[in-house]
Amino acid sequence: MNARTTALAVAAVCLMASSLLAQSFDEAKVRNWHHWRGPHANGVAPEGNPPLEWSETQNIKWKAQVPGQGISSPIIWGDRVFLATAIDTGKKPEGEGGDGTAADGTAADAGGAQAQGRGQGQGRRQRGQGRRQGRGRGGRGQGQGPSTLFQFVVLCLDRNTGETIWQKTANEVVPHEGKHGDNTYASASPTTDGENLYVSFGSRGVYCFDLDGNKKWSRDLGKMRTRNGFGEGASPVIHGDTLIVAWDHEGDSSLYALNAKNGETLWQVERDEVTTWNTPLVVEHEGMAQVVVNGSVSRSYNLANGELVWECGGQVTNPIPSPVAKDGTVYCMTGYRGHALYAIPLSSKGDVTDSESIVWSRNDGTPYVPSPLLYGDLLYFTKSNNAILTCVDAATGDVKYENERLRGVRGLYASPVGAAGRVYITGRGGSTLVVEHGEALNVLATNVLDEPIDATPAVVGNQIFLRGSGHLYCIEEKAN
Repeated sequence: MNARTTALAVAAVCLMASSLLAQSFDEAKVRNWHHWRGPHANGVAPEGNPPLEWSETQNIKWKAQVPGQGISSPIIWGDRVFLATAIDTGKKPEGEGGDGTAADGTAADAGGAQAQGRGQGQGRRQRGQGRRQGRGRGGRGQGQGPSTLFQFVVLCLDRNTGETIWQKTANEVVPHEGKHGDNTYASASPTTDGENLYVSFGSRGVYCFDLDGNKKWSRDLGKMRTRNGFGEGASPVIHGDTLIVAWDHEGDSSLYALNAKNGETLWQVERDEVTTWNTPLVVEHEGMAQVVVNGSVSRSYNLANGELVWECGGQVTNPIPSPVAKDGTVYCMTGYRGHALYAIPLSSKGDVTDSESIVWSRNDGTPYVPSPLLYGDLLYFTKSNNAILTCVDAATGDVKYENERLRGVRGLYASPVGAAGRVYITGRGGSTLVVEHGEALNVLATNVLDEPIDATPAVVGNQIFLRGSGHLYCIEEKAN
């Protein structure tokens, strides 16, 4: 065998091994909850069958106290549960302090290749309009940051007992700016590829750990300056060997693609956006993996190189809900100071704003903070942050029911999840309403816990995980 033949054989083996690993992960993720919106980033647990009913005294498998504060959702892989939290130490920094120095005394690694593919030149009219919309007032922000050191912590719990397996402080630093009164400094959810855990604390760094808690790399992408000092919240997204990190703020906004193995920058594109809080969606269509990021303008980028694929204007202020996709269509929506929902073909090219290619759209009943649930052929979403539910046919936009008030649930930040023919909607007061998945609203149960809940539930197997203000609940039906 000559050298060229040997090289080709080695390349073929490597390609086959990579394909097998991808297939293995795709098969395994369906049985887990590796991303804050579940295995398919649509809010559905395909193999989940959690309890219909629970309370503080019914169907609680375990209840674990979580230090600090955070509204990031737990993720689950195998017998381990991972979550992020931020702990105010109450201590003042020595000297100047608060400069991004890590807990072990070393600065977070800012290495990586320099940015490639700067910005895109299309859609200036819509982008400029979006910026003007984004400059308005809104909400309760705390622009002045705290003066004490916070520990930015990653926790790993035993799924069967709730006991802590490991706890790692990724960084200890004074946050450089404040946050919305309802936000926390740990609002982005982790993600995993089954081998490593990826956690973003935003301005406090992006980190990669193995599943035993050993830090493999970290990146410092700088400091965000968020709208009205509302704080940060977009979660990282893993796809193959690429980690996507959205970086929209009042400074120079960007979308980063990092090498998941070492944290180096694969590409970076500038975004003409003000602060957004939505997590990107990676979806494959016609042989291309697209990164869809919502904003004042919804945009799609080629995962391979960051090139702009398409864009669609029309969203309203403060984009937070993450996109969902099915059968070649992606659904982008916003719901603050107006309402907007666009069903956009993934086959789009260039600027499709106001074009006939839009599958359907609506301007009522869309969410502000919660993301939608795309369950089978039905798309569920709530109105603003209210317990008001709409269900439409995802393909056509035809209404099954709309603006139905959900009794027993106060305001919403958590996103709905679906499993076993049921939709679970968790309110800020700790109540979770369970409704039947279908074309008519049918309430099956109302469940109440003792503490507020803003984090989105996670569902794996017969369990549902709910993160309250002080505890993480594992809920599972007990055998008689």
